[in-house]
Amino acid sequence: MLVFWKEKLVFLSVPKTGTTAYEKALSPLASMTVLDPPELKHAPLYRYNRFFRPMFEKACKTQMETMAVMREPVSWLGSWYRYRQRPFMEGKPNSTHEVSFDDFVSAYCQEKPPGFANVGSQAKFLEPRPNGTSIDHLFRYEDQSGLIAFLENRLSIKLDLPRENVSPKMDLLLSTDVETELRQARSEEFELWNSISA
Repeated sequence: MLVFWKEKLVFLSVPKTGTTAYEKALSPLASMTVLDPPELKHAPLYRYNRFFRPMFEKACKTQMETMAVMREPVSWLGSWYRYRQRPFMEGKPNSTHEVSFDDFVSAYCQEKPPGFANVGSQAKFLEPRPNGTSIDHLFRYEDQSGLIAFLENRLSIKLDLPRENVSPKMDLLLSTDVETELRQARSEEFELWNSISA
């Protein structure tokens, strides 16, 4: 999570959406950088609403706008799958070394996914709160030019992004049956991604 106090902007860090590169590039400009623990670095909107928003509004007497990035759901799962294929993950409970991509996605569709497929939900991360707190600026991961243009304009900078925390490259193909299962079981993920202005 990055907080830009003068610009009244908070950049929430949805896992596996390229935010590590943005953190590296923008941390020197941020008033507050939350990198650890992961529960706060990747604080979803409900946690921001509960802990950070009251601090800004009550203690600091200011309203902040929020921004976040969402990745196309199949691509997002592919990134998680590849991330858990890294060599040092082999033999660990969350490893996907002995699991096909189809099996990983099918497991993710379960009501209680096993550890290797328990990667959360982008839709839940970004879900508006009953008090009206919501993401003010939501970008598709696939629209990097739009995201960069917004940040350059809002922060009055020229952005040069490093490549960080990149998952191993591999070709992943999801079978038609499993993709149908995913779209039915996690329809809210696709609905939200499709609702973002391209």
